[in-house]
Amino acid sequence: MKRLSLLLTMLVTFACSSVYAQFTQAQLVGEFTRAKAYTKAYLDAMPADGYAFKPTPEMRNFAQQMLHLADANYFFSSMASGKASPLGKDVSVEKTVAQTKEATTKAVMDSYDFAISALQGMTPAQLAETTKFAGKDMGKFEVFGKGFEHQTHHRGQTTVYLRLKGVTPPQEMLF
Repeated sequence: MKRLSLLLTMLVTFACSSVYAQFTQAQLVGEFTRAKAYTKAYLDAMPADGYAFKPTPEMRNFAQQMLHLADANYFFSSMASGKASPLGKDVSVEKTVAQTKEATTKAVMDSYDFAISALQGMTPAQLAETTKFAGKDMGKFEVFGKGFEHQTHHRGQTTVYLRLKGVTPPQEMLF
């Protein structure tokens, strides 16, 4: 039983760790482009007065969630590409951008443009290189994949914010 459990754990780990290798660079650019449009639909769906809304006091408000997503787009893309963030070192849009609908939307869309441009600007050889990330050696393509996963996670969290404000979230955009 222990061997079967170990074998299943190893198979799941392998499957999860190799998922990014199944995408090509062009496909991942397409996924980020789709994610940008999907996130824009979320930003558009939230009424302007909902940008300060927090489901609970200890949570980020809607604008902060989206600006955190933007910060991470810059961070992961900079780490993977070596391209300096246009924000400068250690600048956070979550802490510096006005938490209005207009300013938040612009900052988030700009972060996707940076991520997409950084990914498009790399050669396959550069994407195959490894870098130190989170204390371990990781492929640069995988770092982009982790960034994609992060933005998906935070956009998904904002579904609850929309629902609590009485807004129907945008239809899922898988393709």
